[in-house]
Amino acid sequence: MTKDNFSLALDLGTTTLVGRLLDDAGVVRAEDRCLNPQGAVASDIIRRLEAARAGRGAELQGLLAQGIDCLTAELLRLAGVARGRLASAALAANPGIAHLLAAEPVESLLFPPHRPAFRGGAFFPPARFRLDLPCAVYLFPLVSGYVGGDLVAFLYGQGDPAAATLYVDIGTNAELALHADGCRLVSSVAAGPAFEGGEIACGMMRTTGAVEDVRVDGDRLRLAVVGQGAPRGLCGSGLVTAVAAALAGGLMDRAGNLRAPGEVTTNLARYLMEKDGQRALRLYRDATVDLLITQEDVRAFQLAKGAVHAGVSCLLERAGVTAEALREVVVTGAFGAALGRENLKRVALLPDSVIEKVRFEADGALRGVARFLAMAGAEDQVARLAASLRPYPLSGTPAFEKAFIAALNF
Repeated sequence: MTKDNFSLALDLGTTTLVGRLLDDAGVVRAEDRCLNPQGAVASDIIRRLEAARAGRGAELQGLLAQGIDCLTAELLRLAGVARGRLASAALAANPGIAHLLAAEPVESLLFPPHRPAFRGGAFFPPARFRLDLPCAVYLFPLVSGYVGGDLVAFLYGQGDPAAATLYVDIGTNAELALHADGCRLVSSVAAGPAFEGGEIACGMMRTTGAVEDVRVDGDRLRLAVVGQGAPRGLCGSGLVTAVAAALAGGLMDRAGNLRAPGEVTTNLARYLMEKDGQRALRLYRDATVDLLITQEDVRAFQLAKGAVHAGVSCLLERAGVTAEALREVVVTGAFGAALGRENLKRVALLPDSVIEKVRFEADGALRGVARFLAMAGAEDQVARLAASLRPYPLSGTPAFEKAFIAALNF
């Protein structure tokens, strides 16, 4: 084998970093994920940008570079490949993460008109990002101050779109794209880290020990755990399905209020309890772990799913496209393909009228980054794709705020 046998694909999220090591045939030799170390400074991107503006930019860049280096080292270890045999690397990130990685000024993102200080869409020396890599690094282009290279990568990974297709990338920021009548309208809404297990009492990244699915089975809640061992926490899909199960089992009302045990007539009532003055749903308990979903966690989930639901509704309305006219809705995110349409409908994550058209795509942005590394002429293709996207701001608009309030209930 020669040095040019391996490439590195990275999707840098606000909460989670995901990577793949590919051989020269495009075969995945290793895949792994880790938490974004910048979370030690702040969980949300706005507070990180504010910290960078206050003088902590170098620290935030260093934390991210450290996270990328650790993830890369683990991918190489899993595949038994030396770092010097990496010949190419590409990464995608939202605008805030991209600016922090490049140590670019962040004022243009924080203040109107919210335009990126730089656009990416090129190969950079690894030292530009303080990365220990033996090859240049391609950064996917940013579209606007709120639509980043992660959405561009997701779209690129899908190839030529069918008419009237909606794309939804659900993470700490939910990014949306609608292809209709020959144009692509794109937007983003702040969902918060709940979909990636962040800021949840028992939340964790989707890795060994994470509950990824919860179902009602008679008078029991059945848990599916990554790695099939003992539960250790709840990842994003676990939270979605746990809320859906609570609704299906009558443990929660449509306004998101957990019931008191005495209000539930089935044996499922034993999963309800109170802790520190608030109601909670206990999924599992052993000598070292007590998996609780608190009322506060449910509220965080409602805010997250309400933002996604409202964003989709407003984007369709802005484009003049009815849900019935959509041919397909492609959904990706940290939860992968663990969500079913029934759960989506029960928690009202998307408008009812589009749910039957949903197709899940696990790690869609990462797939696009990997496709870029394998395709001849990919740099020009991605540039043309990014140039074809029309940004449409949603957050803070009266239409979005109205739709958001209406979307909070289940």
